Amino acid sequence: MISSPPPTADRPDRWRRTWLVVLALSLAVLAAVMIGNQVTAEPQSPVAASSPSPSLSPSPSPSPSPSAIPTEPVLESASASPSVTDPFPGAGILRLSGSVPSHGSGDFLYAGKRSSIFGSKGQVRRFRVAAEKGSNEDVEAFAAQVAAILGDKRSWIGNGNVRLQMVSGSEKADFTVYLATRDTAGQLCLRGGTNIRVGGVPYTSCRATGKAVINLDRWRLSAKPYLDAKVDLAIYRRYVINHEVGHELGHHHEGCPKAGGPAPVMVQQTLTLRGCKPYAWPRRNDRNFAGPAL
Repeated sequence: MISSPPPTADRPDRWRRTWLVVLALSLAVLAAVMIGNQVTAEPQSPVAASSPSPSLSPSPSPSPSPSAIPTEPVLESASASPSVTDPFPGAGILRLSGSVPSHGSGDFLYAGKRSSIFGSKGQVRRFRVAAEKGSNEDVEAFAAQVAAILGDKRSWIGNGNVRLQMVSGSEKADFTVYLATRDTAGQLCLRGGTNIRVGGVPYTSCRATGKAVINLDRWRLSAKPYLDAKVDLAIYRRYVINHEVGHELGHHHEGCPKAGGPAPVMVQQTLTLRGCKPYAWPRRNDRNFAGPAL
């Protein structure tokens, strides 16, 4: 007996279900591809570029030329001390606002970073950088400014007879750049043989053997000749570091070579310009720039 074939009535339903499953899978794949294309086509969100920290290994980039003196009125105060990422006061700031401590602990914190050697010729002179405890100043921010100034080719290294290197406080150094409150600066300078008092108050900065002492009052508030000329605090800072370190390197006070022209850096610009205009560097137009000896 030959058996009859099984019924085939349900075959159309099975094919219909299979077709629907295939169609659903195809639609899902197509949707995934379209979503992926939209995601990759979207522009990425911009990321704010942060200012890099001052590099103490390579020579610092040249700072903006201080030779141009602002002629328009400028802002005279800032609310905060400079940061390590942007150590110099901004353009147009003549002095910083807020109270300035007149005395600190007498003890100093030393910067911990070591720079490369600035300059290509001459004896290597190593220096440390310190800020007085109680001065409310960041020693690393101070050190970043000192390194940027002394590592600039317009500074003393450009003369080709000296090289400079910043070392940490635990290393041996030829001299130290101190940032001190006015009372401590007065004491350090007097011990070194220099009276920095004006009107009974320690006013200027000074150099004592192995020490370039920067008066915190001047570091934050600048000096009258610069304020009168509306010259930025950042430029005054370059001047005072170059001036006091210049003494440590053997340079003496100088006069103004030409009335109305730029003042050599060894002019006592904190007190008087002697008929010149403020200028912060010992070099100008890629040459040594000096005035008559006093």
